[in-house]
Amino acid sequence: MKITSIKTFLVPPRWCFVRIETDSGIVGWGEPVVEGRAQTVAAAVDELSDYLIGKDPSPIEDLWSVMYRGGFYRGGPILMSAIAGIDQALWDIKGKHLGVPTHVLLGGPVRDRIRVYSWIGGDRPADTAKAAREAVARGFTAVKMNGTEEMHFVDSYDKVERVLENVQAVRDAVGPHIGLGVDFHGRVHKPMAKVLMRELAPYKLMFIEEPVLSEHLEAIPELAAISPAPIALGERMYSRYDFKRLLQTGGVDIIQPDPSHSGGITETRKIAAMAEAYDVALALHCPLGPIALAANLQIDAVCHNAFIQEQSLGIHYNAANDLLDYVTDRSVFAYQDGYVTIPGGPGLGVEVNEAYVAERAAVGHRWRNPLWRHADGSVAEW
Repeated sequence: MKITSIKTFLVPPRWCFVRIETDSGIVGWGEPVVEGRAQTVAAAVDELSDYLIGKDPSPIEDLWSVMYRGGFYRGGPILMSAIAGIDQALWDIKGKHLGVPTHVLLGGPVRDRIRVYSWIGGDRPADTAKAAREAVARGFTAVKMNGTEEMHFVDSYDKVERVLENVQAVRDAVGPHIGLGVDFHGRVHKPMAKVLMRELAPYKLMFIEEPVLSEHLEAIPELAAISPAPIALGERMYSRYDFKRLLQTGGVDIIQPDPSHSGGITETRKIAAMAEAYDVALALHCPLGPIALAANLQIDAVCHNAFIQEQSLGIHYNAANDLLDYVTDRSVFAYQDGYVTIPGGPGLGVEVNEAYVAERAAVGHRWRNPLWRHADGSVAEW
């Protein structure tokens, strides 16, 4: 079996899919994208295809090593996301060729379903509380909200009070036993993170996500000592070498690699195993499309330390299209009682609606994240 073509599709709302075709007729799909840089990742996929076309898709580990080690410059969001989508598609091909789910090829499942959470916004208390109630009514047992809008290095206490007002509104809406994650989104610098984490201690949070940007790992142990809430980090880390530094620094309780950014299934499985050796939990990052979610669930199936999965069905980014629009079987992600079933079909377990992908790729997208500024005019973290 040989790879005959590799093609990317930029589809609304902000995703990039890759289709790898073989001379046997088997097709694999992956999702290589950096949100806001989809065209750049697609160009990197095209560059990597120079080596891959004509090759046997079966030796995934070797192909991964060539894509990563075959270039003098390596790592980072663009290259690792391009490798990630290709790697997902290669596992999809192998599973389809052998007639088994990818997780069977990774050693077999340790679970048949995993808990999921729903994103509920976070900017306005009334809207966030309403979204939380609706998520719980749909069966979710955990939700995640944005903690804050823009915040300067040292900011006013009224912003802290607004954060507490938002979190209190959600707690009042769903009660004390629904899991509640608060995402600082890297918008907060250490001086204010110390204040916020101390003030949020009474709310019994499931986790605090990205209390500071991942380039400030040295601050994490100090912040971890302030709050009882577990600290989650890792969506902007791209390889086992990035996570090695995180795990050695300590203070992080939950890692959040994104298998569409962190080298795909091959690399993310290794990252998860490293974390397990440090007694650190896994909560894969996935605000993306159906192929990415399917790849995430194949990893969740085989990682003992996985405890919850992010998913983006119905979130605000998906106004133009949602996950299920691009799959032929809309029941493939079976949500029930706050869990989603691991897909059991061959490969990644989803069948892509190729005609609809082509139709929407003709529309495409140029999604960009918002640009925020502080009151003094300086650029703020989004």
